[in-house]
Amino acid sequence: MPLNDVLWTRPVTVRLQCGLERTFTGVYDALDFLENEWPLGHGERHQRAVNTCRGALNRVIAPLIAREAFMAACVEAGMQAVLAPWQVQATRRPVRPTRVAALR
Repeated sequence: MPLNDVLWTRPVTVRLQCGLERTFTGVYDALDFLENEWPLGHGERHQRAVNTCRGALNRVIAPLIAREAFMAACVEAGMQAVLAPWQVQATRRPVRPTRVAALR
């Protein structure tokens, strides 16, 4: 992962045309896939996703917009793209002392 990568709050899982699933955690991974591993011809949404991801890496466009553009390009190419589920972290609450009512 390069130093200038912008990570998404929720990764995107894409089902490739061969049936395998691949998870993209940030803008750099998505842009690399769009530019070097894209399986089909490049449509309008593909080009928009490339431009949006470049803008997000340059901190001009919000990462959320780049993620949505990437997902739209995947759908345009016939690949199912879904957001990964939220990672629920178990948190331990500090134990509060019980209150004792003062007697009058």
